[in-house]
Amino acid sequence: MTDSTSTERLGMRLGYRFNLVGMSALGIILLWTGIALFAPRIIPHSVGEIVDTDYFGPMSRDLWFGSDYLGRDIFSRILMGARYTLGISLAAVTIACFSGVALGMTAAVAGGWYDSMLSRFLDALNSIPSKLFGLVVVAAVGSSIPALIGTLSVIYTPGAYRFARALAVNVNTMDFIVVARIRGERLPYLIASEILPNILGPVLADLGLRFVFIVLLLSGLSFLGLGVQPPYADWGALVRENIAGLPFGAPAVIFPSLAIASLTISVNLLIDNLPRRIRDRGAE
Repeated sequence: MTDSTSTERLGMRLGYRFNLVGMSALGIILLWTGIALFAPRIIPHSVGEIVDTDYFGPMSRDLWFGSDYLGRDIFSRILMGARYTLGISLAAVTIACFSGVALGMTAAVAGGWYDSMLSRFLDALNSIPSKLFGLVVVAAVGSSIPALIGTLSVIYTPGAYRFARALAVNVNTMDFIVVARIRGERLPYLIASEILPNILGPVLADLGLRFVFIVLLLSGLSFLGLGVQPPYADWGALVRENIAGLPFGAPAVIFPSLAIASLTISVNLLIDNLPRRIRDRGAE
């Protein structure tokens, strides 16, 4: 019996074993996270520095991903763009899921008029197309980073609320919740100690999916010119800036698109291949 086989069996018993696809996806996500954190220290050129006399220059030893429409290093701009794409998306999904899950659990446990009024209000908000809502709000208040985070979090809070409420309603009818009520436990205890631990797995998976949606929506807004403003740019803005190079197959428009695809696909693959103990925790 080899050590690797013993480790694999131990992981299977504990339920926390990632398969190869999940580990690869996690590695790509961690890579982009590390790049976002340390981008200012690892970029070879300043994001606004013109380093090439030609526009849409090819890949070379000095310019790994070529140059953009102004002759700037696209490799450096992609690395810095990761800070904005990941940072804004992570902040927005954290606010949206925290608010939605907290409101959803509270509505499921409290019920009555509070549940009805909150559900109708968020249903009305959810009926507005997300891209239209984002375009109107960002165009009205500006494309600052706080405005982008606030807009994206408002857009995805109703969905997180609905998902968490549906899970919490099922848990709220179980016997251990009834026993806790008979003991006289109050609403905060029921939410934090009884409801949340039993829906945590699906909520984490939902958080990952909403992160992907927010990345794509942010990239779409940036492509329309309403995202991070020059000279800085997220990945969607980099595609927009260099879209004229698409007929030439310029690396400046291809690599930002690949960056968006690599992140979103990796998050989806990680969610699909989460360890069983995490994925099914809400059903235990």
